[in-house]
Amino acid sequence: MRADVLPDLVGPYGPDCPSRTVIGTFANKWSMLVLGILKLNERPLRFNELRRRLDGITQKVLTRTLRALERDGLVRRTVYPTVPPRVEYTLTELGVSAGRLANAIAEWSVVHVPDIIKAREDFDDRITATGTL
Repeated sequence: MRADVLPDLVGPYGPDCPSRTVIGTFANKWSMLVLGILKLNERPLRFNELRRRLDGITQKVLTRTLRALERDGLVRRTVYPTVPPRVEYTLTELGVSAGRLANAIAEWSVVHVPDIIKAREDFDDRITATGTL
């Protein structure tokens, strides 16, 4: 990439940059997992399907997460006029690219989890040995 078209990398970290709210979405564990699951499945998922695949998420948190992702234009919520109503969630075009990022981070995490665990153990051992940070 040419230097004259490189983005200003300081911008997103500045206190007034609106992109910080987008970064906040990716920093949210549940948002990342929802985006990743929807991208991996590449088909609409119903609420309870998502909830089953996201072990540990509460109904309230999943509802709030889906609403936030829908508001950001990453997830599309489709309600079908049946009794009871059927609701499905899919990624928008923008959400597909976000899902790719989420899955890339997930893949990186799987590859490097042994390194992270070892670093944590080494850190904890140093703290235990010295009694300080």
